[in-house]
Amino acid sequence: MIRITELKLPVTHDPGALKKKAAEFLRVGENSIRNIVIASRSIDARQKPQLFYVYTLDVDLSGEMHVLRKARRHKNIMSIEPQIYRFPEHGSELPAHRPVVVGSGPCGLFAAYHLALAGMKPVILERGEDALTRSAKVSRFFEGGPLDPECNVQFGEGGAGTFSDGKLNTSVKDPGLRGAFVKRTFVEFGAPENILYDRRPHVGTDELIPILIRMRKRIEELGGEYHFSSKMTGFTVSPSGSLTSVCVNDSHTIPADICVLAPGHSARDTFRMLQEMGVLLESKSFAAGVRIEHPQEMIDLSQYGQTAPKETGPASYKLTHRTEEGRGVYSFCMCPGGYVINSSSEQGYLAVNGMSYSGRGSKNANSALIITVSPSDFDPYADGLYSGPLSGIAFQRKLERLAYETLAGKIPQQLYGDFAENTVSSGFGDFETCTKGAAGFANLREILPGFLSDCLISGVSAFGRKIEGFDRRDAILSGVESRSSSPVRIVRDDRFVSSVEGLYPAGEGAGYAGGIMSAAMDGVRVSEAIIRKYQAIGTVLS
Repeated sequence: MIRITELKLPVTHDPGALKKKAAEFLRVGENSIRNIVIASRSIDARQKPQLFYVYTLDVDLSGEMHVLRKARRHKNIMSIEPQIYRFPEHGSELPAHRPVVVGSGPCGLFAAYHLALAGMKPVILERGEDALTRSAKVSRFFEGGPLDPECNVQFGEGGAGTFSDGKLNTSVKDPGLRGAFVKRTFVEFGAPENILYDRRPHVGTDELIPILIRMRKRIEELGGEYHFSSKMTGFTVSPSGSLTSVCVNDSHTIPADICVLAPGHSARDTFRMLQEMGVLLESKSFAAGVRIEHPQEMIDLSQYGQTAPKETGPASYKLTHRTEEGRGVYSFCMCPGGYVINSSSEQGYLAVNGMSYSGRGSKNANSALIITVSPSDFDPYADGLYSGPLSGIAFQRKLERLAYETLAGKIPQQLYGDFAENTVSSGFGDFETCTKGAAGFANLREILPGFLSDCLISGVSAFGRKIEGFDRRDAILSGVESRSSSPVRIVRDDRFVSSVEGLYPAGEGAGYAGGIMSAAMDGVRVSEAIIRKYQAIGTVLS
């Protein structure tokens, strides 16, 4: 197989141009090429408004050795060996029970799917409801209906990632090809094939829901078992400290010697239960701030020099800044053509997030603008419920409580110019907000600690020098963005096991991931550890 890198074509090229360009690159006839696989594709906008796709291609052709000899000094032509993800071999230990997976977000979903493919027939516990029921409840909440603390934007089939932009990019290194396995699985269950190679792959909330349902049905066909409205509320251990059962809804137990604990970053009551049960936890840094909205057309013009072509879709951005005090300010979970959403999960507390549908068709771009916070920042916020390693949760809840009380549960918003001047906005500027959930104007500086407000102003000012108009006075801020990642880590050893033998913390909530892809990959990684240790359930249990 020959790999070609840095092959460039206009974004408007027709499908046949790829093979023609590859043949020219290799100096062969098109009929010599048997197959082309796109390994990666990114957008080059350095000559805007002219836009180009830059491809890495894997080409199967006749006369490969002859071509390679001629191109031996060409840095963009090389020989490669095709790589595929490989399942680990099963271990020899005999499990007493089917593995239990707590949580059906990206981590729990892929841990369960991976275990099911290996014949281990997992039992999946999800505190929320199935994707369709959950979607209906969330829609009613956006329209002013009640919040269900157990089934909302954070909890339910698919986890918090279901109601986000569905971005599948990650900076996690992937020598084990787990990311490739995750993406190919998504495609197998209905995601578009371009997620396999686009630099910033995206699915969208509307497309994720049917994918989740198809994956669930496949897991069930393989012997897995789903239990919705089933929250892990405790567990039991043997005298030697090994897991023996998982308690569900404070009402019954499931025998278990293997439990993948993937509760998500908002399962605060679960973290508190773990602390009370003596599981080793530790604080970790995370980030908090606001959402910022701009007209998508402005972002397109800045990034592309033109209205976004249909071939590329609306433009995105990724921005970072370090303040004079050394704090990091950065954009996160950027949603082109998206919506700011009320992502609350507790009565009396309000948090926001961003979401896009597959078409990314709203008029606005939005992104989290967040600032790194460390245990020294949030330790003073510890309270009677959340202290010690859970003090970061107390910090989050303080911000969310103020955000909720400011407008009795509506999303508090403020134009950037008014935020900088510490005044309440009286109306929108040249564009209006795109939100899911009621919103109103308030002074976000009365919600955020002073150091976060100062860092936001420093960051937005710096970003205005990178993207023209980013610091416009009528940019819309929404608060608070407090769930960027987990402020807690459930400590695990090099076997992926916690301080309780048999309990495997995993994913974003456990403190080992930060997004759909990295969480799913961690679920696969933990599943591999279990498979390497145990025999397949399907071969030893009825």
